[in-house]
Amino acid sequence: MQHPCNAKIVATLGPASADRATIEALVHAGADVFRLNFSHGTHADHRQRLDLIRAIEAELGRPIGVLLDLQGPKLRVGTFADGAVDLVEGAAFRLDLDRGRAGDVHRVVMPHPEIFAALQPGADLLLDDGRLRLRVLDCGADFADTQVINGGRLSDRKGVNVPGVMLPISALTAKDHADLDFGLTLGVDWIALSFVQRAADISEIKAIVQGRAGIVAKLEKPAAIERLDEILAETDAVMVARGDLGVEMPAEQVPAIQKRIVRACRRLGKPVIVATQMLESMVGAPVPTRAEASDVATAIYDGADAVMLSAESASGRFPVESVAMMDRIIARTEADPQHRQALDASHTPPQADTADAIGWAARSVAGLLDVAAMVAYTSSGASALRMARERPRARILGMTPQVRTARRLALVWGVHPVLCEDVASVDEMTALALRTAVQRRFARPGQTLVIAAGMPFGSPGTTNLLRIAQVEGEVEPPPAPESTMDSPAS
Repeated sequence: MQHPCNAKIVATLGPASADRATIEALVHAGADVFRLNFSHGTHADHRQRLDLIRAIEAELGRPIGVLLDLQGPKLRVGTFADGAVDLVEGAAFRLDLDRGRAGDVHRVVMPHPEIFAALQPGADLLLDDGRLRLRVLDCGADFADTQVINGGRLSDRKGVNVPGVMLPISALTAKDHADLDFGLTLGVDWIALSFVQRAADISEIKAIVQGRAGIVAKLEKPAAIERLDEILAETDAVMVARGDLGVEMPAEQVPAIQKRIVRACRRLGKPVIVATQMLESMVGAPVPTRAEASDVATAIYDGADAVMLSAESASGRFPVESVAMMDRIIARTEADPQHRQALDASHTPPQADTADAIGWAARSVAGLLDVAAMVAYTSSGASALRMARERPRARILGMTPQVRTARRLALVWGVHPVLCEDVASVDEMTALALRTAVQRRFARPGQTLVIAAGMPFGSPGTTNLLRIAQVEGEVEPPPAPESTMDSPAS
């Protein structure tokens, strides 16, 4: 079973999509990667969902990626004595560390001393997803006196955002550490880190993960955009978390930032996911708005690796229909000649190293010879990533003997991951690639393949071989190794 589209779909699982029948229907509708959102649900919930994914994966013989999304720090105000209060524009309002008193219309506790440590007069605080705005007039180690700039109703434990301020806190909370340990024992493929502000946040989690999963930096803070290049150099992939960006930055800036991030990730050959509110109206309706359909298509025209559904598939009324709709939008967009023109026009020169040179050469050969498919035989996934960076016209078979690599490649643009056996020679690898391409209906006798790999085999990050091969006569189908895909440690 192969997905026909190049761009991938990440679908969040939740109460509306927790049973096997629905998860399987989501895969058939077009989902390539499932997101487990650890802001909600118990460890038992997530274990059950992952077990169902792995059972479906083994039955279908198609690698499926799993992304664990860590909650990250949640900055909130405390509670109010008499319920919600109405803050009036121009009024004074105090935030402090006094946990012993419930809040009222004049003050409330904000139990985060790290925020007070970073505040300066003139800074703004956004409450309840930006619905209320306070401006700091005076502040100290345990208080902030503010003026209400945009008023409204404020209730218990609403979130706090501090735009333009670098907060001296780790992106990993105690809960995140526990969730991360649990997720690694489950064998998740990708881990999304929330609240990234600097490259050091990525380094911190990578030191814990030790290569057992890929790291996705969620870009949702203005501080992260200011340090984009250094974060991209450290992370394995990126998620454009547009909802949170839109709280802390003017909404009109978010589209340009999205394009900037996608371009930067494409230049480096690192997967990029565009997320948040893509088909939001389908939480309660069977069809999206035309603006939402256009939003998804824009990400595809830009060459994003994946687009993501959140509440639409996790808690909405139409989870399967949401994935199917996103799949149809992707397919129609990729069939548009303007899509290929946009990809080619936004293509950037490769870096001057062997791996990028092989990827660039493979794209050039594929275009010149009109090959049936490109094949990356890879242990770490690096060869497939370098091919995908080029956004070629031909489909990419990502062949790997590592089940963990196959699952990670499910997120990557244009790559159809296939689990295969080890090979010992170039001739053996070529024969395996030809057999697999025929079996998977990527090629027919008489057609040509471009094959890239790293020598010696099994050495990660050594893409240095390019071979052109032709399918001749009848080709024996390769043995099916998918029976090993139920072992996360493979």
